[in-house]
Amino acid sequence: MTENALPGASYAAAGVDIEAGDTAVELMKEWVAKAQRPESVGGLGGFAGLFDASALTRYRRPLLASATDGVGTKVAVAQRMDVHDTIGHDLVAMVVDDLVVCGAEPLFMTDYICVGKVRPERVAAIVKGIAEGCVLAGCALVGGETAEHPGLLGPDEYDVAGAGTGVVEADAVLGAERVRAGDVVIAMASSGLHSNGYSLVRHVFFDRAGWALEREVPELGGTLGEELLTPTRIYSLDCLALIAATDVHAFAHVTGGGLAANLARVVPDGLHARVDRTTWTPPPIFGTVGRLGDVATEELERTLNMGVGMVAVVPSDAVGAALATLTERDVPAWVAGELVPAGDGLPGGGASLTGRRAG
Repeated sequence: MTENALPGASYAAAGVDIEAGDTAVELMKEWVAKAQRPESVGGLGGFAGLFDASALTRYRRPLLASATDGVGTKVAVAQRMDVHDTIGHDLVAMVVDDLVVCGAEPLFMTDYICVGKVRPERVAAIVKGIAEGCVLAGCALVGGETAEHPGLLGPDEYDVAGAGTGVVEADAVLGAERVRAGDVVIAMASSGLHSNGYSLVRHVFFDRAGWALEREVPELGGTLGEELLTPTRIYSLDCLALIAATDVHAFAHVTGGGLAANLARVVPDGLHARVDRTTWTPPPIFGTVGRLGDVATEELERTLNMGVGMVAVVPSDAVGAALATLTERDVPAWVAGELVPAGDGLPGGGASLTGRRAG
């Protein structure tokens, strides 16, 4: 080799540390082992996750439901706080709460973690959150992938995504086809911002207001960072319990687009879902975002969940049983609206918020 020649190239020199990746796998094994179901087959380290499909033979006509999602820019808050064991909980919630909307029982999930540099303890913390979320959702974590992308992401940057599979009996699928005039909208409280609208939230708090994550905010009951990292509520087992306890016509998971837009997705032509704002008071975080950012109410309501993370549409004679079931499961819930015939300015297949909140 001449004096000025470059040394031979290697994967490590290019920024990918295979040994760190192996260490991360070893650290996460404990948590993945906790997130299993009886149908799980094999362990961590295979090329594919295995799930015993013979469990589906109890169904007359099983339909597999699939959903995939991420956490969005909430990961930027986790990175700034150097707290990584809650973001996986958010990931599970975003996937399984979409699955259960059609009545499907979540069976298993896989995850994808993309990092600028593998830091084994951090990757294991992310997987810990995913595994704990799977336990709360009643599904198995059967596999995943950690990819190192130097040059595309900074050393402390990462993103997460996940995919889930569930099953539902064909004649038990929930949705707009079951919804009728006179049905009642039951709202289930969110745990906070959940995992939507963080581009707006970060802009308001960091760019406009210049607040630090360590700032104590009395109306929020703690620091700004603690509030922003509050994990998304996982509703899947609560919704399945509701299906088992009483008649449910539809669910709507309130994510991007807000309550009205997501509820409209399960409203048939000819009907309109009318939700009364006066039936609940959004948690303080929503008002704080609106006040600091001078955000119009309409913009808040089409970006954030405003305190409602999931809604159930049930016939009027099922309201009592539905509320009792959710109360037993410690899910704050209330009657928030009703399904009415479209017309007189109410578009079919739509939803609207009515009434004016105090303050």
